[in-house]
Amino acid sequence: MILVQIWLESGTRQEGVDLVLDDDLSIDGDALYVNGKQVGRRVDVSTSEGQGKARAMAGSVEWILLDLGEWKMIPIENVIASCDGGPTKVAARISSAEQVLGAAFALEIGVDALLVSEDVLPTALIAKSQRGERIEHTGEEEKSEEFELTSLRIIEVKEGGVGDRVCVDLTSLLELGEGMLVGSSASSMVLVHGETVESEFVPTRPFRVNAGAAHTYIMLADGSTKYLSELEMGDEVKVTSSDGISRTATVGRVKIERRPFILFKWIDENHNEAGALLQQAETVRLVSNSGLISITDLSPDMEIIGWSGGAGRHVGIEISADVTEK
Repeated sequence: MILVQIWLESGTRQEGVDLVLDDDLSIDGDALYVNGKQVGRRVDVSTSEGQGKARAMAGSVEWILLDLGEWKMIPIENVIASCDGGPTKVAARISSAEQVLGAAFALEIGVDALLVSEDVLPTALIAKSQRGERIEHTGEEEKSEEFELTSLRIIEVKEGGVGDRVCVDLTSLLELGEGMLVGSSASSMVLVHGETVESEFVPTRPFRVNAGAAHTYIMLADGSTKYLSELEMGDEVKVTSSDGISRTATVGRVKIERRPFILFKWIDENHNEAGALLQQAETVRLVSNSGLISITDLSPDMEIIGWSGGAGRHVGIEISADVTEK
């Protein structure tokens, strides 16, 4: 993937804009010019015939500029697929901010340029920055980084009553060993494993973490926290593996139902106590250095994996003031 160019329909050139129409970019009929040199063709891909024409140009021109009709993503994807790996680059004329990310990341490849109006420009510049991050981090869609985990010793396990349980469903799939950090204290959290383990009784849900009671904190991608009850579609959370590698994932849905809980508490390496309430179900699993532990098999003195930060928080942000959570 290369850095996406931003072409501006009209207005003032600013940082991040590569070409401006009727300045260094021009369209004469269907001919596309950059700095006075013809570099490609504009193609109306609102019909199947137009899409076929654009795909047939792959390899014969430097640029294809797509004018889109009612269908937006399918024409973009079809032309990108035809041009992938070849010398022809794809630009798309984008009419709304909602279309920008779809075009910029179509087929995990994305168009090579976005032709946008001034009101769509801010979103296009964000997409350009995000494409830059993908290049910087070895082309992976989701940035991965090391995240320091710690060992927690269980000190209490008991029945936790019935309440509102929150499942967090992601737009991407979890791998074995991956989960999310949650807890009743923002300064110490436990790693709850995703529903990726096969069972003869229930199907896997490899996009889901059964994350606990509604009041529970969850670690977001930027290191801040939210209550599970506040989590919304589109939020970005931190997905962490048992070996301490974390990445960003997007929430696709939050599912809340009344379920029975198990309450458990732990003590970390600094002798700080914390705890959590998770649904009483065999499919809810914690992570230990020796493997996975079902919440229904948890008992005192077991060692599990989690995270301890030690700082209090205000609206999810770390603060230096003393905060006590029990």
